This record gives sequence, C-alpha cells and structure tokens, in this order.
Amino acid sequence: MNIQTTDPVAHPELIFYRRCTVDLKTGSMTMEDVPCNNLEDVLGGFGRSFQLLAERKIETAYCAENPLIVNTGLLTGSSVMTGLRTYFSSYSPIKGSKKGLPAAMWSAGSGKFGAKLKWTGLDELIFENCSATPIYVLIKETTHGPQIELKPADHLLGLSTHEKIMTLHKEYDDAHFAAIGQAGENWQHVTMGSVALSTVNQLKSGDDKLRFAGRGGMGGMMGYKNILALVAQSEDKNTPITDAVKQVHTKVIKDGGSARLQPIKRGGGGGTWAAYDVMQPFHAVPVNNYRPQGNDLPEKLFRENVEKDYDIQSAACYRCGITCHNYISEKNHDGSRGDFIAKFDYEPLNLLSTNIGIHDAGQAGRLIHLCDNYGMDAISLGVTISYALSYNERHPEKPLFNGATFGDYEKIRALIIQAGEGKLPGIGQGSMRLSEQTGETDYAYHIKGLEIAAYLPETNPGYCWAIAGGHMSMGSYGTLIREGKSDVDSWVKVITEDKLHIVGFDMIGLCKFFDITQGIGTQMVVDCLQSDFNLEIKPEEIKAAVRRSFLRGLALELRQGYTKAEFCLPAEVAKNPNQHIKLPNISNPEFMNELAEKVWGVFDKELDGLIP
Repeated sequence: MNIQTTDPVAHPELIFYRRCTVDLKTGSMTMEDVPCNNLEDVLGGFGRSFQLLAERKIETAYCAENPLIVNTGLLTGSSVMTGLRTYFSSYSPIKGSKKGLPAAMWSAGSGKFGAKLKWTGLDELIFENCSATPIYVLIKETTHGPQIELKPADHLLGLSTHEKIMTLHKEYDDAHFAAIGQAGENWQHVTMGSVALSTVNQLKSGDDKLRFAGRGGMGGMMGYKNILALVAQSEDKNTPITDAVKQVHTKVIKDGGSARLQPIKRGGGGGTWAAYDVMQPFHAVPVNNYRPQGNDLPEKLFRENVEKDYDIQSAACYRCGITCHNYISEKNHDGSRGDFIAKFDYEPLNLLSTNIGIHDAGQAGRLIHLCDNYGMDAISLGVTISYALSYNERHPEKPLFNGATFGDYEKIRALIIQAGEGKLPGIGQGSMRLSEQTGETDYAYHIKGLEIAAYLPETNPGYCWAIAGGHMSMGSYGTLIREGKSDVDSWVKVITEDKLHIVGFDMIGLCKFFDITQGIGTQMVVDCLQSDFNLEIKPEEIKAAVRRSFLRGLALELRQGYTKAEFCLPAEVAKNPNQHIKLPNISNPEFMNELAEKVWGVFDKELDGLIP
C-alpha cells in the first residue's frame, strides 16, 4: 500500500491500495492504485470487499457477473504476529436466503500465501467472468511491480489440494500457493468447496499440513471461474520487529485470550482441541447431530486419551507464537512418530468425529484428511453428513444414500469420497438444501443456509446474527459456558456491542487468536499500526469501522431476501429441548423472541445508508 498520511480516518484518500482486475474471459488486466474511501478500505479484507460486492445485484452465485475478490489486510505480511491472512470474497453458492438469492460471504485462511501475495506488491485481485479453459494464476514480483500471468492448468486437473500445491512447488521457487481440490472442480454438485493455502511446514515436510479458507464455498467459486490455483512468488520481506511490537507479542502470548490455547507444557490447554475439556462437564460437546447424550463418550477424544495411541505434536503458523493446532501421527512400536495423519483443530475434529458418532481419533483424522484433500469445508461437510445420519436413524426403512448411520466409519468415508468427487450432490450442496428435499428441516443445523460451528446452538443465540459463520463473525460462543451470562439484556449487549468485533480480524489481516476476547479495537493493534506504518488511529475509530462493516454485512443479507424470521436457531432446539445439557435454557421461544426484538431494536436504527 502507498501511505501518504498519518491520519487514515480524516484522509483515507491519501492511502492507495494496488488492485489488479482480471477479465478471465478476454485475458485483459487492469492494474491501478486505488484511493481508499474510508477506514474500512484502509484496513482491507472483507471491510473493503463487502463494499465492492454491495455494488453488484447478484441473483445466483454461479454467474459471470459475480466477482471473486482475493485480498489481504493492512497487517498481512507485516512484522505483527499472526499477520498472514488472505481473504476470498464473493456471493456464496452455499449461503443464501429462502428467497433463493445468494448471500455476500468471505472466507479467511492463514499459511504463508497471504504474506507472499502482499510482498509481490499487490493488495487485491478481482476476477471477473470465467476462463474457457482450466488455468492457474501466477502473481510475481518484478522490478516494475507485480505482474500477473494466466497459465494453462490441465496438468493440475483431478489432483487433490495437496497434490496441486506440491506440483506447483516443484515449478516455482520462493512461492506459496492457494489451490482447490476435486470438490472445487466439481462446483456444479459441491457448494462447500474450500481453498487450501500452503504452509512452510507443508512445503518442507511434504506432508499435507495445509490451512484453509473454508467457509462459504469460495473453492467452488474458483472452480466455476476455472481457476485451479494461485501462485504468489516473491522474496520474503520480513521487517525488523520493533520493541513496541515485541511488547504486544508478549501480551498476546502471556496475557491475552490466546494464553489458553498454548501447549500444555506452557500452561495452556493444548490448542483449540481443549474446547472438549471445557464443554464436556456441561454435556455441551456436540454428539450425533448436536444432541449430547449425557454420557462420557466425548472423553474418548480428550487429548490425554488420544496420546496413548497416537503421536501428537503442537504446532503454530509461520512466525507465530500462538501454538493453537496439533498434528496427529501414527505412533510406532518404539514410541517414535510414525506417518502423519491429519491436523487437529476443534471444529473439524468434532464435526468429523463425535458429532457423527466416531470416537476413534485415527478414524477422525483420516476423515479430516479426506475432507482436506478433496477441498471441502469441514464444518459444512460434517454437519450435512450428521443431518443425513440423523435422518437415517429416524427412517431405517428408507434411508438416504448408502444407509450410513452414526459411527459407521466405512460408509461415512464413502459419503465423503462421493461428495468430494461430485457424485453425491445431496451431501455436496449442504444441509439446508438436503433438508428441504427430505421435508424434515427441524434438525438441519444451519443458520441462514450456512452450517453452524461445533458449539451447541442452545449455548449461543448469537449464531442468528453472525454474518459469515457463527464462530468467525460473532464471538459469542463462549458467553454462556465461559462467562455464565444467561439473561436477555446481557445477550443483547453481547450481540450488538461486545462480540461482533471479532469480525475485525477479517479486515486487518490478523488471526482471531491475536486477541480473541476483545477484537481489533485495542491499544495493542493501535501500537502495531503506529509502529509498522506510522498511522495514528484511536481504538474507538477502529471499533467504529468494524461495526460499520458488520452492519453492512447485515444490510446485505436483508437486501438478498432474508426475512427476520430466518435469523433463528434450528427448530429442533425449541421443539425438543435436550435435557442432558447442564446449562440454563436460553434458547426457549420466550427468551429468543425477546432477544430478537431487542437486538433488531438496536441494529435497525443503524442500517440505513450502508449499502447502495
């Protein structure tokens, strides 16, 4: 970015981001330095892309007029820890209103691709129309600035995400990659395609240790446009870490919300996996399609039990001190580490194990491995499968698909393979469409067409107002369990003020674990912006930009045909309360009706004028 001011709030037009617009139909490209219109543009990510999407009237996701926007945040590629994020934005093929219109959506991923993209000198790519043939896109740093080339990709067709990346890795030094799998290639039958992002660990080890921009079907959008991969080639431009940023990093690791994610030997809970330990005492771990049974089955997936039979290695992203995820490998007879199986994060682990009746870590890891290599969103895939298993439990005389039931590893594995290859659109198009086809929608665990994360809706009414998935765009999933808040007024404040700020991380280029409890409107972020860019921004100014962006997303949902009645929890939650959950019932109709009235009473006043 070209920054010519220290005051981006008063003079955003003095900050320019470099954008390349690519017409995939003609091959023409327009490179320009674009002046920012507001602080949202400066921060980047979905804060910028949602303003661009608001200018389009899109009635179906798979149309030439629907752009695919790939951009970064202001702190992507900076000296600030976790500054690795890449954002993919479009109108989503999986998230949509009952009116049939697609919703604006973004997906975010780490790895090193985002930093490499930023280091080429490019801040944003917009892909218009579709290529007639399969291509990959090379973005490379040159002495004259970033250069874009469209390259034939027939040799990549049919390869997994990992195989595509490793193939391109052999062709390009000093590069990182974003790629789709077979699911993205089969976009006609798979709306939950993800984008895989390469990591330093992956390229060094040869193991498929990828990161993903999973939510919303952005892999399908790449596939529809006939883009199989992106290559960002540049020299590393790691800037020295100042004392101010070092102090921030120390706070993040030792004092912030990320402290509980650190490895056990550092006093943390062992990564996101630790959510099992936190929720199981309340019987709030999702089991068998979000219906905890009040037993100890989830404890089989506790880390302490898994490491008896498997090797577990705590891991962090490139240049990050937050060791939030774990690699699970076979354990040899002598106790040494054997073959790599999968990366364990809480969401894929739960939704492709306990929530589908699988309680063996090795089986769970192999299902995650399949999902990752086919390039599907683990959340949407796991929840759609759990719906099918629940339907089959109710209809043993006439089951769906291959008749898979909870815990049937081989049949569930077959469902994933068929879905990834585009041969099972019933699974590949998500739980909303599948449940509408069966006529049994009550126990389909999606909200507004997007499958929910691995936190019971009974514990998180905030899901209803999330604009891009409950745990990534509304940080209320721990409010009941961790904070004990169970009254309506507290939840109104949580939804309309405190927890919506988590979306700000998907503007600025940082991971949410940088400060998962407060969002980006903090002095820590202010210090980093001042240190790296000499920008003077107040925390309240950042919060205001984040709020405008969130509300813009809400306004876009309403414009795309959502009624307020669709901002609701799955019907089963109210119709058949689960007596096993040891928490206050904050999802009953009376609570939810009062909550909705008060939340809309706040938001309605601020929605006018945010979109054209």
